[in-house]
Amino acid sequence: MKIEKWHQELDRFLDIKTAFLIEGDIYDLHAYPTRMEDGMRWDMLSLENYLYRYFIEKGYGSVVFYNHIDGFYNLFSPTDVDRFAELSGQQKNVTADKKINLTFGQAADAIRLVMDNRETPVIVVMMLASRYVLSADNVSENERDFYTKLMMASLKKIQVKKNDKFMTNVFLLLCEKANDIPVWFYLNNPFVKNLTIQKPGKDVRTQFADTQLQYFPGAEQLTEKELYDCKETFVALTDGFQNVELNALKILCKNENIDITNIADAINLYKYGIKENPWNDIPAEKIARAEEFIKNRIKGQDHAVVQVLDIIKRAVSDMSGIQHSGKGKPKGILFFAGPTGTGKTEMAKTVANLLFGEDNSCIRFDMSEYQQGHSDQKLLGAPPGYVGYESGGQLTKAVKEKPFSIILFDEIEKAHPSIFDKFLQILEDGRMTDGKGETVYFSESIIIFTSNLGIYETDDYGNRQLNVSLDMSYEDMSKKIIASIRNYFKLQLGRPEILNRIGENFVVFDFIREDSALQILSKHIKTITENVKETKGVELECSDAAVEYLKKKSFGNLENGGRGIGNVIEKYLINPLARYLFDHQIQPGMVVKIQNIVENDKVVVLECG
Repeated sequence: MKIEKWHQELDRFLDIKTAFLIEGDIYDLHAYPTRMEDGMRWDMLSLENYLYRYFIEKGYGSVVFYNHIDGFYNLFSPTDVDRFAELSGQQKNVTADKKINLTFGQAADAIRLVMDNRETPVIVVMMLASRYVLSADNVSENERDFYTKLMMASLKKIQVKKNDKFMTNVFLLLCEKANDIPVWFYLNNPFVKNLTIQKPGKDVRTQFADTQLQYFPGAEQLTEKELYDCKETFVALTDGFQNVELNALKILCKNENIDITNIADAINLYKYGIKENPWNDIPAEKIARAEEFIKNRIKGQDHAVVQVLDIIKRAVSDMSGIQHSGKGKPKGILFFAGPTGTGKTEMAKTVANLLFGEDNSCIRFDMSEYQQGHSDQKLLGAPPGYVGYESGGQLTKAVKEKPFSIILFDEIEKAHPSIFDKFLQILEDGRMTDGKGETVYFSESIIIFTSNLGIYETDDYGNRQLNVSLDMSYEDMSKKIIASIRNYFKLQLGRPEILNRIGENFVVFDFIREDSALQILSKHIKTITENVKETKGVELECSDAAVEYLKKKSFGNLENGGRGIGNVIEKYLINPLARYLFDHQIQPGMVVKIQNIVENDKVVVLECG
């Protein structure tokens, strides 16, 4: 483990700056470095304790903390408050529990006085600075005066001599984000330094695993190799966790009696609130019959079915992303392309039903609804202070409710370009932080994009022309569509990194050709026959002539895919059948034999016997 970057920057600029703005992971525990004879010792401390130890070791004579509720205090050395009171003239306001509670304006005046002193080097750490004002962009008069006084204090660099060394009086503002502080306070202020505390990196999580995994249930029974494997899993799956959360995992395992060999289940329990992982409950025989299951619903897409099955088997086998070091990526990523009405959306629903037992496990987002510049806020939630902040984002809310799911982004090319930045993080890290600062995990879901890119191209005159057609072979059509998609992301959108995240997971759906159309037609007729019998109690029979008529109409509408065949069925069978059943008062137990289908002045009529 190494000293964090923000700590190193504080070392470097402590004698140069008078104020530090510290943002980021401020509520977490942090590994404080202490040099020992046999090396470095790391103590996990709150940031408050961390800073106190740091400045005392630097030789400061008084370190006090401030928040707008408790005033000035020091839980680690209450006598420091007495020295602060002497320097600021606030001795009479020191309470029995060694606190100085002043009004907002008085607090700023006290800080200015101690920053001006040349007797004792002083540090003032201002906690909860994100909560001092309601809006950093619209401060009240009192709030403006408070920050103006702090700014005036920052512009005077006062150094105090102690033990032949000059030390600068400094105050620090600890906030969640820098924009919680009025920007005019620190912008172009040469005496203010912004520091960012990042969430624990891999080295910190590894250090935690090295020192703490031995205390997890069942650890004492493992071999060195088995414990090492558990550590690798722990480090990979806790990417994005805070130190507090890492420690909470240890407590959770003890409370729930989760063996260390099931550490992934403990992490799922912490992330999603459930211990059982649905991916582990999918029967092998179900996946063995997956091809039959999918082809029963998706007709004429044998190439697509084979590719999708590979992703499914990889996800169920927990082999997704094993070529990468991280294990937090989504279970699978698929990009469905091809003509309209060929089964792309239906395929996503079918996969959801196969894996999780219901079509509703496919969470669908129609990207034509996210074409505006602020659409990313609609998906992920508005930032604090904006309308709709409390309700969160549509995507993040849906994934929180159903973390084990298929997430479908339909017609992705219609989304606003700003949304692709969010997709990059989801595909790369498997997680996303919403507008409320809560982390949402996508590591247990399969991400599917659909697109009609490549079906049409624009010529040199701006005219839209077909790029692929029914008379092409599947191989030729597939090559042209994928080439168009790559050109779109590289040249038109300027985001080639999206292609890198998708990899080779492009699945091109073929046109609905005549043999497939016949299968779809037969399936529709069978479904209608069964439903009429079930709901109406009526036997329905279609003659060869009637089927041939529907076949002819369907073959003339193949450019619209399976959806076009559905439209034919609706116009030439369902609508006239409903009319016939109503007009002839067909009762349960009766048989309707459709002898022929004719058009009379564009009105479709069934000739029934």
